[in-house]
Amino acid sequence: MTIAPINLSVDVKAPPERAFELFARDIGRWWPVGRTVAKSSHVDVVIEAQSGGRWFEVDADGVETQWGKVIAWDPPGRLLLGWQLNSQWTYDPDFVTELELSFTPKDGGTRVTLEHRDLQRFGADADKLAGQLGGGWPNFVRLFAEYADNQAT
Repeated sequence: MTIAPINLSVDVKAPPERAFELFARDIGRWWPVGRTVAKSSHVDVVIEAQSGGRWFEVDADGVETQWGKVIAWDPPGRLLLGWQLNSQWTYDPDFVTELELSFTPKDGGTRVTLEHRDLQRFGADADKLAGQLGGGWPNFVRLFAEYADNQAT
């Protein structure tokens, strides 16, 4: 069984270097509170700035909840993350789907493209999870674009 990847694009005012930075380094500033997997609301979301780095959220007590890992850190053009949240929305170090972001120059700004692929790895829950992710990613991409456009200058 193959599940089609989720593909979304948005144009932002910032050049690629800045857009990459705003997405990867500021994710905790634009990611909506209450839309994470930990028991308590996050105060930060962190993508460590290196291949092999971690991707996690931090709550007010400093508790870290893993989301995945950095597969490729290639600023300013590409960020490849390993999404390691399984069909129960819990971290599983043996599970991974890929979330790839590309940052391409466009009209003085950047086209940011998101692809979440390998969704069939969710197994029996793949259709359900693909629907949930496909319904959620557009909102997160929109929030990022609003944040990036406010921070572009």
